[in-house]
Amino acid sequence: MTVTRRLTEAEWRIEEETARRPQVSRPPEGTGERADGRPEGARERVNRRWQEVLQETRVAQTGVQILFGFLLSLAFTAGFRDLDDFDRGLYVVTVVLAASSTAALIAPVSLHRCLSGLRLKEEVVIAARRLMVCGMVLLALTVACTLMLILNVVLGGALAAGVVVGAVMLWFALCWYVTPYRLRRRALARNRDGGRR
Repeated sequence: MTVTRRLTEAEWRIEEETARRPQVSRPPEGTGERADGRPEGARERVNRRWQEVLQETRVAQTGVQILFGFLLSLAFTAGFRDLDDFDRGLYVVTVVLAASSTAALIAPVSLHRCLSGLRLKEEVVIAARRLMVCGMVLLALTVACTLMLILNVVLGGALAAGVVVGAVMLWFALCWYVTPYRLRRRALARNRDGGRR
């Protein structure tokens, strides 16, 4: 669990003054240092992290919005009436998951807008990251249900569709969660060992 502390008024003033000073070049990405080699200040770190969250959110929002639009249009096609009860129920679950994912992935924007000016950026960044993780899990479930819905119709059976969806979800888990967490663990171990690896 991450423990954060709020900056005092004096710390904010120092950070603001430091941020106003012209910099010759941008610091290396994610190093926690400025271009001149000095450590990154608390405000600069929070601002950098917020920019990272915004970039990640833009990518995820685009994907979920396209998928959600596709799902909404399905109910108005002629073939939708021919779906059996299982497929209709799966469709409802899929649309609800897509809507929930959309809400979680757009929430950081709402958080920022509602809390802007209250000097809670660090708390907003932490909450936004958690909402992003939640949104990504919901997005993966939405993709799984969408695949199940489509493949059940195409392959003509839930068992065959379930096997394919299971394989695709394993790939999602490997790409989205296993690989990043393995890299994170290695980096934490390297930092504990003093960077000897």
